[in-house]
Amino acid sequence: MYLITVVGNLLIILAVSSDSHLHTPMYFFLSNLSLVDICFTSTTIPKMLWNIQTQSKAITYEGCITQMYFFIFFAGVDNFILTVMAYDRFVAICHPLHYMVIMNPRLCGLLVLVSWIMIVSLFYGTALGVYLSSTATHSSHSSATASVMYTVVTPMLNPFIYSLRNKDLKRALESFLGRLT
Repeated sequence: MYLITVVGNLLIILAVSSDSHLHTPMYFFLSNLSLVDICFTSTTIPKMLWNIQTQSKAITYEGCITQMYFFIFFAGVDNFILTVMAYDRFVAICHPLHYMVIMNPRLCGLLVLVSWIMIVSLFYGTALGVYLSSTATHSSHSSATASVMYTVVTPMLNPFIYSLRNKDLKRALESFLGRLT
């Protein structure tokens, strides 16, 4: 699942950057979301895979703090990028004639910059439920399942959600992959 997440999101980034027809605000935000999803999953999954391989659950205090910092940072950035993408679609639907004036490159860059600057949590309910809940009320199995859902499954599905029904992105991916062969 980690490999699918990284490769899928990386393909979106490469397709958007290689096709000049996709140099629009919507795809700019999508490629940033893909980058954040790669970073988000890369903060926890490699250590988890190492722990599974070595049958060890040990982590240093410094490693834990560092991992939590980047986990929360990228979760927050992910949340804000999704918000910016919703705003972009709102402007495209409600103000189509003014779309290019409103969503100019400067505003798009500023929106992404603000998203990258904001260290809050994306999945408040599940993350808080997992990490702040009493061990007496939840089993470790249900906590592990919830953790996998928001740290692995959601970022893995984003490339499929945002690209499978998008003809322009499919065309760019086919063109990019065709150049590689």
